[in-house]
Amino acid sequence: MTEAAQRHRNTDYLDEEVNLLKPSTPYMRDHLRIVWVGFVAWALIVFGPVTLTAIAPEVMTTTMPVLGFPWHYFLVGFGAPTGALILAAIYARQRDKLDDKYGIDHSEPGAGAPESDDSGEAAATDGGERPEGSRASSDQRSDGGEPSETRRASSEPRSDGGQR
Repeated sequence: MTEAAQRHRNTDYLDEEVNLLKPSTPYMRDHLRIVWVGFVAWALIVFGPVTLTAIAPEVMTTTMPVLGFPWHYFLVGFGAPTGALILAAIYARQRDKLDDKYGIDHSEPGAGAPESDDSGEAAATDGGERPEGSRASSDQRSDGGEPSETRRASSEPRSDGGQR
């Protein structure tokens, strides 16, 4: 394990201050560098053709020899979205390199997920837990009331022989 990975593992990120202008750990500094470089590249790709059209309209509004589109139209309509996709791929590759440098492994299933208790009890959607014997059946509402008319009607056979 590299020294950077060991320092990353020993850092308690819950106690570290998060500040975009002054990152507190080497991992945060390296990641922020990737983000800012990508942001500057994105801004040039997206706003460059528009700015060039405002500065030099005679050059940017000339027709391309092959496709017949004006340069500004092609660069905004094709260049900007393609550039954004390329930047996303570059970011993913750089982030993977950064994760390797600091020993972060995403290949483990459930990595980063809270540990589950193996009690076998299902949690209710409101955050509480249901007792084991009180699971709602498909014909019974979870609040103990009768099923609605639409649910009853959907379980009756249709006139053409199929189920609703």
